[in-house]
Amino acid sequence: MIGEWLKRSNPFVTATFTGLVAFGTYFCMYAYRKPYIVATYEGEYLWGVDLKVLFIIAQVMGYMTSKFMGIKVVSESTKGKQALMILILIAFAEVALLFFGWVPSPYNIIFLFLNGLPLGMIWGLVFSYLEGRRHTEILSAMLSASFIVSSGVVKSVGKHFIIHYQISEYWMPFVTGLVFLPPLFIFLYLLSQVPPPSKKDELLRTKRKPMKRHERQAFFNRFAFGLIALTLAYMVITAFRDFRDNFAAEVWQAVGMGDQAMVFTYSEVPVAIVVLILLGATMMIKNNFSAFVTYHLMIVLGLFLIGISTWLFESHLISPLTWMILVGTGLYASYVTFASVMYDRLIAAFQYSGTAGFMIYVSDAFGYLGSVGILLYKSLGEPDISWLSFFINISYLTVIAGGTLVFFSLVYFAKIPKKVPDQSLVISTT
Repeated sequence: MIGEWLKRSNPFVTATFTGLVAFGTYFCMYAYRKPYIVATYEGEYLWGVDLKVLFIIAQVMGYMTSKFMGIKVVSESTKGKQALMILILIAFAEVALLFFGWVPSPYNIIFLFLNGLPLGMIWGLVFSYLEGRRHTEILSAMLSASFIVSSGVVKSVGKHFIIHYQISEYWMPFVTGLVFLPPLFIFLYLLSQVPPPSKKDELLRTKRKPMKRHERQAFFNRFAFGLIALTLAYMVITAFRDFRDNFAAEVWQAVGMGDQAMVFTYSEVPVAIVVLILLGATMMIKNNFSAFVTYHLMIVLGLFLIGISTWLFESHLISPLTWMILVGTGLYASYVTFASVMYDRLIAAFQYSGTAGFMIYVSDAFGYLGSVGILLYKSLGEPDISWLSFFINISYLTVIAGGTLVFFSLVYFAKIPKKVPDQSLVISTT
């Protein structure tokens, strides 16, 4: 009934509905991924390494494995089954959190790996409802705003349970997940009612369909240098984003704001609003290649904001809260562009019929490999440097490395004809 109503509705109504239910679905997912991050597990070590670091590595390893699995699973997923797949994957993650609370530490570390294993595929499955539409930018912005805001909110909820209800750091993630189960069911049902892209959407953005292995290979070979540059840039940005997200508690503690549960939310809401406006505005760019170039410039400007705000903070010219908001704005202006609309416009600009989920998951898989690498380097290579100092150092590294790689990508794609000349490589729409 809802699906038929949406088909008959004004495109703006359908887009608003789609964006809101996608936002709600992914918002709820974060309740099964991030609450444990707010705990410090202070004084607990394994093999001489901080136990929290090992917990994060275990979950990220599961998440990274999920991203590699998602290259095939998400790119080949068929319409109509994604909502059920999302429900099964999240249920698996919540059961893993149950065992994380029940099994004594440190033996429960395996359950954080199992928790991350299904969750990495959720983004692509939700995004499959949004891509290939004339309103994909604003829909992507709404979806991306969900993980910016939800990361802070679920941490605040988890911290609230620890402070006010004395729930242990090990049981708190499972309890937080239970709280978000009812809204998750509602949003998943509503998401399943979203109709496929219209004929006009397909005309403007090309038809989207599952991509088989040989089709994925052909697409990658056609743009190999540019895609490698973008993937490496995303790897750097993802590693920085994950570090900021995972060790926000330690950074806030270092600047004297660690006992304020709501600071995790206060620092992220303004970021989500700015990113939502920026990405939504790019929907007005009708030419797909021009939008693709604009996204490169947005990423570079976002990285510049990270660098300049970090320098201002070190110079004592801005407060810690202002610094974290500005760093978050620059970071997510870059990260969200990669994670959603960059590849959607690339496919449209060069007139391929496929799915953006393929390259999103290639980039994501290597991105979380970078996250593991930076955690191992901090724990084994720089164990004595403070979390705050290390965060500042990698801020500058992200700006330099990420900006250089994105520049190379822009130069490469600018030299390629707007239409693919070799029609044997174009993915058939039949």
